[in-house]
Amino acid sequence: MKQRIVVLGGDGFIGRAVVSALDDSGWAAPVVAGRRARSGSERVEGVVVDATDAKALGLALRGADGVVNCLAGPPAAMIAAAENLFASVVDIPVVHLSSMAVYGSATGIVDETAPLRADLGPYSEAKLRAETVAAAYPRAIILRPGCVYGPASAQWTERIARLLQARRIGDLGAGGDGCSNLVHVADLAGAVLAALRTPAAQGHRYNLAMANAPLWNDYFFLFARALGAVPIARLSQRRLVIEGKILAPPLKIAEIIAGKAGFKAIVPPPIPPSLLRLWRQEIRLSAAKAERELSLEWTDLSRGLADAAAWIKAAS
Repeated sequence: MKQRIVVLGGDGFIGRAVVSALDDSGWAAPVVAGRRARSGSERVEGVVVDATDAKALGLALRGADGVVNCLAGPPAAMIAAAENLFASVVDIPVVHLSSMAVYGSATGIVDETAPLRADLGPYSEAKLRAETVAAAYPRAIILRPGCVYGPASAQWTERIARLLQARRIGDLGAGGDGCSNLVHVADLAGAVLAALRTPAAQGHRYNLAMANAPLWNDYFFLFARALGAVPIARLSQRRLVIEGKILAPPLKIAEIIAGKAGFKAIVPPPIPPSLLRLWRQEIRLSAAKAERELSLEWTDLSRGLADAAAWIKAAS
């Protein structure tokens, strides 16, 4: 009998990839659970649930053989959902998606034993609090992905593509010399499946980032080339300061207003200070443990960027 795996946030970017990987595996019968859950397949069940509602979540998890927590949202909601989830499950494996944000402002090569700082604001703090809740559950497998790119990635594919096409990023000099810590969404979904099918992974934490991830400057150039958006712009540090401190606040407000009105795509994406900080942060995730214990392999960057560029062009 197939394993019944409930994917919280299964209607989101990462959740959809996880559901697809589980469905394709032949091992699992995934259940899409979210506020607007739609399975999109006759083989996949959909359950509408608000994970911040403890009672509703408990009912949605009845009969589950495993759970994947892909929920995203405001910090308070992520924490509440994690607390409700781990108060509801009993003796089944749970894959909890955390983030490299729990390492905060750390630099250098970082493995799973590194201190957790979560000193980069509310998002990183919430990710750490949710992970702390997960870590108290003996059968939890905690995944800490880097920057998840690929088709349908709003942050690391769509936003970056729009900025490159508008020549608002490119060669950032020292401002783009941080490691990108990229992980293709299909590789993240594969890691979730491997974690569920590996009993020895329970109780462990795993970094997820492709081997030899490029610097941000290199990623921008390679992606721009795949998009046909070359030559790339060369941005001064003064220009980056203007983007982060002067242009970002009004553009963010405009993006929120346009999103509510259904016109988000026509508003130039902001480049907030948090992104500028990340692009220069010299942190490199070590995913050796995941490669070894979950038998992971990584999508070739050129193929991943070709797929991402094709998605961008098809959506234009």
